[in-house]
Amino acid sequence: MQNLPASMRAAVYRGDQVVTVDALPTPSPGPGEVLVEVSHCGICGTDLHLVIEGMGQPDSVGGHEYAGRIAALGADCDGWSVGDRVAVDPNTPNCGQCEYCRVGRAALCTHRSGIGASVGTGAFAEYTLADVRQLLGVPEDVSLRDAAIMEPLAVALHGITQSRIAPGQRALVLGAGPIGSMVLAALRARGIEDISVSEPSPIRRELALRLGARRAVPPDELAPAKSIFDVADDAADAVFECSGKREAAEQGLAMLRRAGTLVILGTGITRPRFDSMRILLNELTVTGSYNYDPDGLAEALALLRDRAVPIEQLVESVDVPLESLGETMRSLAAGEIGAKVLVVPRPPD
Repeated sequence: MQNLPASMRAAVYRGDQVVTVDALPTPSPGPGEVLVEVSHCGICGTDLHLVIEGMGQPDSVGGHEYAGRIAALGADCDGWSVGDRVAVDPNTPNCGQCEYCRVGRAALCTHRSGIGASVGTGAFAEYTLADVRQLLGVPEDVSLRDAAIMEPLAVALHGITQSRIAPGQRALVLGAGPIGSMVLAALRARGIEDISVSEPSPIRRELALRLGARRAVPPDELAPAKSIFDVADDAADAVFECSGKREAAEQGLAMLRRAGTLVILGTGITRPRFDSMRILLNELTVTGSYNYDPDGLAEALALLRDRAVPIEQLVESVDVPLESLGETMRSLAAGEIGAKVLVVPRPPD
């Protein structure tokens, strides 16, 4: 901990949508842990649920999409050095031994962490702890700012894997917030060209078109199939529900072609009701998408390195300080901001 401050600035959720910037003790890494000086941290949809919808624990520090530099090392961190550039998998490291880990489905590990959970204090702070097994080295040709979106991009890639969509097929993305935009960009990177988007916010519809969507419409302009035997005129082979809204998930099921797949990526409080007869008669698949493919984080980092996704479109051009976190979250929840917002915890020198 040499040359590190005794306290750090952090954005603390106090409850009832209130976020304050306070001084907290700088954490000390234990065995197998590193202290990361946070460069940038993205605001995730889960963060909005925790703060704006009140699902979070008061007096907690959120933020789990981040990159930075190692500031201090605990014992047993061989192969890493102070100053190394890293991106971080925020989830509790998988056990590697359970039935799911052994068959390559580590996202379902029996020891996995909860939604939005991370090891140590969250990354809406100047420093945060990470298990050494969570680290990925960031190459010099990828900025730490870009590396901060590695995690949500890996989430999008896993959703595409779950859909089994192939080039030449049609996709529909429901909700063009940050995760929906990531799915759209990742679909394009994987060779899917016929992509429609349903999104109520005009700002986000415009972003979807810039990202390469064939069309972007408000939800009420979709024309779902009316009967369980019908197929919608603009039906998709794969529908990606990214909004967390019950109505969107139910609408998405009625926008599938026969043998199509509905992938649920958005987290929400209200549960949809699905027409089991439509699923049966059309042999539809409804699946969730949780976390990443086994190599998803590395693949996301490679896409960022190769500029295979339009980072300048996916991320807002202006980063925000900790003091603006609560206000920015409210604007994101209202659909007033189109792309991913990155938080810079450290004030300018």
